Amino acid sequence: MHFAPIDDQLTDVLRGAVDVIHEAELRERLRAGRPLRVKLGIDPSSPDIHLGFTVPLRRLAAFQKHGHTAVLIIGDYTAMVGDPSGRNKTRPQLAREQVEANARTYLEQVNKVLDVSKLEIVRNGDWFGKMSFLDILKLCSRSTVSQMLEREDFHKRFNTEQPISLHEFLYPLMQGWDSVMVRADVELGGTDQLFNLLVGRRLQEQEGMAPQVCITGPIIAGLDGEQKMSKSLGNAIGVTLEPNDMFGKVMSIPDRLMPSWFMLLTREPEEKVAVLCDPEATHPRQAKLALAHLITQEMHGPAAADAAQQAFEATFSRGLLPDDMPDASVELTDGAIAAWALVKLVHGGSGGDARRLVQQGGAKLIQPLTGDEFTLKDANAALTAEDLKDRVLKVGKRHFYRLRP
Repeated sequence: MHFAPIDDQLTDVLRGAVDVIHEAELRERLRAGRPLRVKLGIDPSSPDIHLGFTVPLRRLAAFQKHGHTAVLIIGDYTAMVGDPSGRNKTRPQLAREQVEANARTYLEQVNKVLDVSKLEIVRNGDWFGKMSFLDILKLCSRSTVSQMLEREDFHKRFNTEQPISLHEFLYPLMQGWDSVMVRADVELGGTDQLFNLLVGRRLQEQEGMAPQVCITGPIIAGLDGEQKMSKSLGNAIGVTLEPNDMFGKVMSIPDRLMPSWFMLLTREPEEKVAVLCDPEATHPRQAKLALAHLITQEMHGPAAADAAQQAFEATFSRGLLPDDMPDASVELTDGAIAAWALVKLVHGGSGGDARRLVQQGGAKLIQPLTGDEFTLKDANAALTAEDLKDRVLKVGKRHFYRLRP
């Protein structure tokens, strides 16, 4: 098999990488001129994949492009343990039936990024399901409690007297044993996974194998620009989201996210990204339009991306909404907020002023992509997160706020 020059391969597979342990080892393995076995594990702990999860998938696709073997591990057993990475409390354990249902949707969705026809798919239940209790004890003997407490999230929880269940210590060992079983040359993950990846290196060495190269990428920020993208935080974009909604959501991100999103969620060359993210060279709105189109195109195809952009621009060109609107965070009490309280919270003023505004028809909720307006008339109407999601609050004729429930 003919491989591209090593530096060209590294440019692609290390795009946006944070940790590479170690690049010299990766170069040496690439120099051997054989397909590397590149491992990515995914735990089907929720029904859908969001854009944040496509970051390691894209890196795996880059290895695929250069002729290497992409090994996708469906963590049907690790999902039932629950990954403690970055957590300040124990994850709830999932039932096997839920894990299986989630796994089916994951496999249907990864084809938006990976060439599934060339993908090696395995489940870690294939080996963990056959282990005896004695086998588990032997695996546990590979690590000490002090080694586990070196992990930052475990260390923090221990020092703050937050409980750590014994089964959580098993997770890094299980992920590391996956690397032994598939004979991984490289393992990919987010920065929060580095400890687990290094456990894989240690276990491979104990088994007499060459230790895997560990490559981590950033944890991408969600729509709010502050916290990591997560469906549970309501700041995620699912890969199956309808094209118009996907386009509109990307257009709603803070400008400061564009450099990282271009680098991690598109394949645009770095020199072009630099031009797009330079406000002296490209207007931020044009750059964001390009970003929204690229992301929507990859998930849904060129025609859908074109149509979504036309729908978005038509809404704004009709003057229904201004280009720039402040974001407004909305805290709900018992899952709802009264219409007058929403206006007071977002727009300011007294409670009486807010009530009068609503009663006089001066407050509206707008769906940005369609331009549909809903006038708030009942000051005491209870508005839920679903009512406010992806909506703009218009107060009077000139004040617009993008709501973040």
